[in-house]
Amino acid sequence: MPQADTMTGVLAPVVTPFTADLAVDSERLVRHCRWLAAQGCGLAVFGTNSEANSLTIEEREAVLDRLVEAGLNSRIMMPGTGCCALPDTVRLIRHAVAKGVGGVLVLPPFYYKNVSDEGLYRSYSEVIERVGDARLRLYLYHFPQMSAVPLSLDLIGRLLRAYPGTVVGIKDSSGDRANLEAILAAFPGFGVFSGTESLLLATMRAGGAGCISATANVNPAPIRELFLHWRSPGAETMQADLAELRGIVQKYPMIAAMKAMIAHYAGDDGWNRVRPPLVELPAADADALLAELARHNFEMPGIGG
Repeated sequence: MPQADTMTGVLAPVVTPFTADLAVDSERLVRHCRWLAAQGCGLAVFGTNSEANSLTIEEREAVLDRLVEAGLNSRIMMPGTGCCALPDTVRLIRHAVAKGVGGVLVLPPFYYKNVSDEGLYRSYSEVIERVGDARLRLYLYHFPQMSAVPLSLDLIGRLLRAYPGTVVGIKDSSGDRANLEAILAAFPGFGVFSGTESLLLATMRAGGAGCISATANVNPAPIRELFLHWRSPGAETMQADLAELRGIVQKYPMIAAMKAMIAHYAGDDGWNRVRPPLVELPAADADALLAELARHNFEMPGIGG
């Protein structure tokens, strides 16, 4: 199991609301984060589903400041801080660590493809050395479908040996169960999070830390229920229900679909906004999604409160 001072549980890569002029809507974001936290969900702000790479460094810093000022517990936060430019990554991590976050989630530099493990090791090493803070808890972010820069077992092992207590976990968003289980088998005690609740039960049975899942934005309590009760006789049924709901949502572009769901269940059309190049969910698709969710008696209790 993960170390005592590392993060576990269910975290949402928190979707980012925007105002009519496409500025970050901090007040809507605070309300959504409070709702998630009330469901026992951690906050992986600035993840892929947060449209993080459509935000500036300054916006990310200002948003994190606002969340902390609003009284949200920074210990349940794992902000995404991985950028293409090494100094940007260092700046974001320093800022996050100073705010007392539970950890940071760090993509590899993702513009250059087919880079070597040596190059990736130097990148992560340089970031850690420049941050130079014993409070840093760094979680690697393996998402080859989006970054096209995979993180190998050899690279993970080398970083663990070089920076024990600093490199403490990974989010595996590959969707590849074999890869997930290979990481868990190779590195007992490493804080491994699956990138989908569809693999949460398998992750927990193999000694993992939990999941960081897009649909935790809209279905946090049932996902957390499985995390808490994965040893129970009903765990397989809970897992099947979660996978079914996930399957409904991921028929559509995930960010736009989740925003359409929040807009509907919160009664707030402003949630539909995304930053280009993304576009909102077409009305016909939104209607189809919501109709299918209604047939499954899906609800988001308290989201409009």
